[in-house]
Amino acid sequence: MRDDPDFLAWQEGHREDPADRASWWTGWHDAVAEAVGRGVLVRRLRVVCEPLSDYIRYEWEGTFANVAAGEEVRWLPRSRGHGLLLPVLEGWVMDEQTVILHHFGGDGQSVQPDMEVIEDPLMARQYASACDTAWQRAIPHAEYRPS
Repeated sequence: MRDDPDFLAWQEGHREDPADRASWWTGWHDAVAEAVGRGVLVRRLRVVCEPLSDYIRYEWEGTFANVAAGEEVRWLPRSRGHGLLLPVLEGWVMDEQTVILHHFGGDGQSVQPDMEVIEDPLMARQYASACDTAWQRAIPHAEYRPS
């Protein structure tokens, strides 16, 4: 979000040092690493407009931390999304019936409710199917160079 203190510091020139893990590793990274260690597949698909906004470029530069924790991350420029039917809300497919949706306004800030947990097997299948299809067209993080 635009008021995120880490984003504001990034705008002022601060960059995380990938070699200084203690400075950027968080509880989220612990949770992902533990899940991946148990064999859970953790994927993050980012559908983006190009050129990237400053906030999305900040996220791109920090994605090394997600990858270090074990996430697979891919980027899908909207220009490569023709013919895809994608969900309108960002979210996480947790399992065969649980979807967590996030609500953002047009400026990228969270709006209320900022998160919604839905227990619906049909919705979980639809989200998973749409994301799997988009995943095939998306670019792995190590290969994506934003314009």
